[in-house]
Amino acid sequence: MTLTGLSDLLVGPFIEFGFMRRALAGCLALSLSAPPLGVFLMLRRMSLMSEAMSHAILPGAAAGFLVAGLSLPAMTLGGLIAGLAVALAAGFVTRSTVLKEDASLAGFYLISLAGGVFLVSLRGSQIDLLHILFGTVLALDDDALTLLGGIASLTLLALAALYRPLVIECVDPLFLRTVGRVGGPVHSAFLALVVINLVGGFQALGTLLAVGLMLLPAIAARFWAADLSGLIPVSMLISMLASVAGLLVSYHAGIRLPTGPAIVLAAGALYLFSMLVGPRGGLLHRLVRRRHLEA
Repeated sequence: MTLTGLSDLLVGPFIEFGFMRRALAGCLALSLSAPPLGVFLMLRRMSLMSEAMSHAILPGAAAGFLVAGLSLPAMTLGGLIAGLAVALAAGFVTRSTVLKEDASLAGFYLISLAGGVFLVSLRGSQIDLLHILFGTVLALDDDALTLLGGIASLTLLALAALYRPLVIECVDPLFLRTVGRVGGPVHSAFLALVVINLVGGFQALGTLLAVGLMLLPAIAARFWAADLSGLIPVSMLISMLASVAGLLVSYHAGIRLPTGPAIVLAAGALYLFSMLVGPRGGLLHRLVRRRHLEA
């Protein structure tokens, strides 16, 4: 393949079509904000919590859909309210009963998922349900891009302000609670950032896949970096690569491969590649090292 042909294959779709440029811009905005949160979720052993929260926004988005149809402001506001409500309710149940946070979240997210599907089914077709569950990244408009850019800016500013207490909570949460009263507010602020990013990701990837660009790049980065100074930028880079690869594969495959799943599958492929060849505990690296030690 010539250099010109390769350029047309990789860059041509973004130059030729505006919807591809908007999809790329939206995914890159998500790649700046979601993966750092995924890194902290992974370090705090809360990875599955984000999956529960991504389902928790569904009834709010469905309520917005019932009121205003496929309206970005209505569905975004509804998803944000529902996600924050579930986070607060799960925290209240955890503090007031014998249930742990993971168990209370699991209960609420299952109720939310079923309730959201039920609400959409009351007034909508199967296409509407698929739009909410799996997103329409190729249909991002200027309002959606503004929302994603605002979420990315807010998240990065908030992480910069909360970076030190978040790191301390990852290492020794008990110490953070004993030296001051910031542990609870920091945890609540972090959960709010997770919900906001899931609401933004829901616009592009849907409620079921919104967590994909948050967790998969963060997990893959663990095989390439040893500390936060490396994990966060590497996770961002992996997310950007997955976004570009998923958009290109979906474009060249035509209607046979939906774009949202293609992006998450690309992130999954990068995770599997990192697991195999990553220098920080990858399978091949550990195998070679073990043979070297045996020799």
